[in-house]
Amino acid sequence: MPTRVHEFAWPDRVVVGTIGLPGARTFYLQVRAGTQIVSIAMEKQQSALLADKIDEILDQLIGLEGNPHSVPTSTPIELVDNDQLEAVEEQFRTGAMSLGWDPTTAQVVIEAYPITDVDTDNDDESLDEDDADVTEMLLVRMPVGTARAFAKRTREVVGAGRPACPLCGHPVDADGHVCTPPEV
Repeated sequence: MPTRVHEFAWPDRVVVGTIGLPGARTFYLQVRAGTQIVSIAMEKQQSALLADKIDEILDQLIGLEGNPHSVPTSTPIELVDNDQLEAVEEQFRTGAMSLGWDPTTAQVVIEAYPITDVDTDNDDESLDEDDADVTEMLLVRMPVGTARAFAKRTREVVGAGRPACPLCGHPVDADGHVCTPPEV
């Protein structure tokens, strides 16, 4: 089964952004190099975990004795990206992801794979035979400064959702909230 790899070795832009209102937002990981743009849908929790793990990797690199990589402890101001997502055409919805470090290029490496539906009905009419044997993946390599900026922006985007109820901790919708405080 061939795999279509959307590979970005030195992207011009890599961000997480959303479309929709808090409570109904869709999260996207969007990568651009020149005119090539790929947007993949993610869950909010995937986005938050990705940011946390990237920061964790970068913080571990800072702490390595004799580490030859110049890893910033905070986001370099010139790499801050607060712009909206560019034109979004969803490539796939993310299932499994992996995160790594390539010491030869000093880059954080993200691999994202689409959700696979192993419980599909064997309805042959619903399968598009041209795409039936093709899978996709996104492969992004980003330098340490870009990775730090990516993690910071992602945490901000995740945190910009609905506020949490101070009593029960559940999200408060714009049209109200029925609170059920936790039992003690």
